[in-house]
Amino acid sequence: MKRMTKEENSWIFYDWASSAYSIIISTAVFPIFYKSAATNAGVSSANSTAYLGYTIAIATFILAMLGPILGTIADYKGFKKRFFTFFFVLGVTFTGLLAFIPSDQWLLLLIFYTIAAVGSAGANVFYDAFLVDVTNEERMNRISARGFSLGYIGSTIPFIVSIVIIILAQSGTIPISTTWASKIAFMITAIWWAVFTIPLFKNVHQKYYIEREPNLVASSFKRLGKTLFEIRKYKAVFIFLIAYFFYIDGIGTIITMSTAYGTDLGISSTNLLIILFVTQVVAAPFAILYGRLSERFTGKKMLYVGIIIYIFVCIYAYFLKTTLDFWILAMLVATSQGGIQALSRSYFAKLVPKEKANEFFGFYNIFGKFASIMGPLLVGATAQLTGNSNSGVFSLIILFIIGIVILARVPEPKTEVAANANNRSV
Repeated sequence: MKRMTKEENSWIFYDWASSAYSIIISTAVFPIFYKSAATNAGVSSANSTAYLGYTIAIATFILAMLGPILGTIADYKGFKKRFFTFFFVLGVTFTGLLAFIPSDQWLLLLIFYTIAAVGSAGANVFYDAFLVDVTNEERMNRISARGFSLGYIGSTIPFIVSIVIIILAQSGTIPISTTWASKIAFMITAIWWAVFTIPLFKNVHQKYYIEREPNLVASSFKRLGKTLFEIRKYKAVFIFLIAYFFYIDGIGTIITMSTAYGTDLGISSTNLLIILFVTQVVAAPFAILYGRLSERFTGKKMLYVGIIIYIFVCIYAYFLKTTLDFWILAMLVATSQGGIQALSRSYFAKLVPKEKANEFFGFYNIFGKFASIMGPLLVGATAQLTGNSNSGVFSLIILFIIGIVILARVPEPKTEVAANANNRSV
């Protein structure tokens, strides 16, 4: 593979920048900070958890509904970066503002968190769509994989710094409260995210677009309606989205419920944080490996490999008993988590018309967001019926089997077929 271009490197670095939000705000520090603030304000544990769940659902719904509409408008010349910038600024600003909200104002924390989440997810829609502008189809798998890999590595740096500050504050080694240590983590996240997005602003530009028309909003709705009406014309795209809906639901559920599952096994919060950190580190090189192997065996075949590994994860989870078992499970997840996400993004980018990438990535966003509903319900219902968390995780095997069966019906992009033929002749 030739050296990466300035545009490719700049695009990849946004994963490095934004992944700090994913681990510190979405996963680790903010949920604990919020729970503490709500408890101190007299909100019961059950209610505070429910309110956080409602908040995530609201943010998810907002983005899922806006994605295709804004994406369709952003396909016009000059609009993609404008929309990216708007959501990026929204996310960074409200992430930073979380540090200035009084710790007893739990409701205000949730409101600002919702706005930050909308900003983060919204920026990602247009960031993903920029993939078609920064590279060609032959390089998409590897560039997308490197983005995820760099994101895993980049997220660990501010995460480690934040956790060290919080631990030192808890032990009294530094003269600040744990509350302020958490707020410093929020500021670190916002600064990290903002600084490392500068290369994208300087070097990434919209190359594929639709020329502007009078009444852009009305014209965009007409184009969106036409796409839905002509769904047979994009049969491969929508079959892929259905397959993606199922298997990404299983992956997302395993990621989001892993902490609760580990707690049920009696694993301490400290050990869970360590496992989370190591998982991020291990996932980085495997994301790159998936990208390289996809160039030899095609992206679709590597998606099969990743889904099959997750099916094995579900089976192994059923027999899970010890902390060592949980470590093994986490490492198995790490081998395929980033690879599947990266290749799904690049595979989809190869299927869609480049000049309508934003519109289609809006649909990609919808299927990805609403996919986070079925899996948790399946796990919860199965666990309650059987009285066993292991059975709940095992039930996710259904989603992966459905996903891989539907994926088999998606035709290979022409570039994937050509690349595979060239590799066989070598």
